[in-house]
Amino acid sequence: MSVISFRAREPRAVAAELPRPGHGSLRPGFYPLIDGLLAVYTVTMLVLMQIMIEREVIPYHLLFLGLTLVYGFRVWPLKPTLLVTLVITAATGWILVNHQMRDGSSRAEWAEIPLMPMLFLAMVWHARRRVAALQQVEVMAEERLAVFDREREFFRDASHAMRTPVTIARGHLELLEPTVSGSQPRKDLATVLRQVDRLASLSTRLMALAKLDSGRAVRNRALDLTEVIHEVGKNWRDSADREWVIEPLPTMPVQADPEWLELALDALIENAVHFTADGGRIRLSCAVSGPWYVISVADSGPGIRPQDLPHVFERFWHWRPASMPTGSGLGLPMALATVRALGGQITASTAPEGGALFELTLPRPPSPDSADD
Repeated sequence: MSVISFRAREPRAVAAELPRPGHGSLRPGFYPLIDGLLAVYTVTMLVLMQIMIEREVIPYHLLFLGLTLVYGFRVWPLKPTLLVTLVITAATGWILVNHQMRDGSSRAEWAEIPLMPMLFLAMVWHARRRVAALQQVEVMAEERLAVFDREREFFRDASHAMRTPVTIARGHLELLEPTVSGSQPRKDLATVLRQVDRLASLSTRLMALAKLDSGRAVRNRALDLTEVIHEVGKNWRDSADREWVIEPLPTMPVQADPEWLELALDALIENAVHFTADGGRIRLSCAVSGPWYVISVADSGPGIRPQDLPHVFERFWHWRPASMPTGSGLGLPMALATVRALGGQITASTAPEGGALFELTLPRPPSPDSADD
């Protein structure tokens, strides 16, 4: 018995991480240098305040200006920040009061002794809020990545867990088929076989999506796009009773993974088969449009309603008329993910036949003539 299990990475606790000491806009390797230069700058300004009697407010303002500018890039832990602010306030306040007590000048500038530290601490508060916001964004990004990892692991594990029991169940049903008599039991058995096939298809597509999401599935090589299209079209023409129109194509060299390309084409054609009844028309063609090959799969089915066009490539979304079987909702999303991995795109619209038209674009390799230019 297979078990599906996974555990996502735990996101960091916001309360424990905000704000992080030393977090700022500079690289951590520069922090000791910045702190050392700031210490020299602070001592220099204090010395200038002591020397520049009656003009001590100039280095005083420059001192707090330097602290403010540096703190905007280099955020210190809160306790050292408050301690340094207190020490500098006491030192500069003592110098200002001492000078003005000795020369008997106006004491109006004493108001700046608490004012400048208050302005600096206001900037500290804003800088720490910015750091906290940036760290919250980082946590949210990690959480989104964890959700993506869980989804990819679920697709992979679910497909593995489904594949073995579905294969066994289908084998036993095929063994039972010759022993079943009567029209109704045979219809019931055929229904069960169809549902088992749907599960097998769902398992295959879940696995394909997991591989594509990992970014390591596609291995491109040089191949003839015409051969791939005709091979896929021939396989479907032999298995589905439709009016097949497979237009003749010239040789079309392309860089792609043949297995994944066939999987994407199969999904588009299977969608056309599901939406057309026996005798319905399905057209398969390819054309050159600038730097792209455009593969078209058109059918004469009911088409896609305008309100459904934005949703046809969403995972697990599907719409079927009441008279038609329900799909897995993974065929078109898998085809889109495959083609994007190949460097192309898929669009959906209305076909001239009145049904759906899916156009798959793939990049053309540069021609030798254009390379010479």
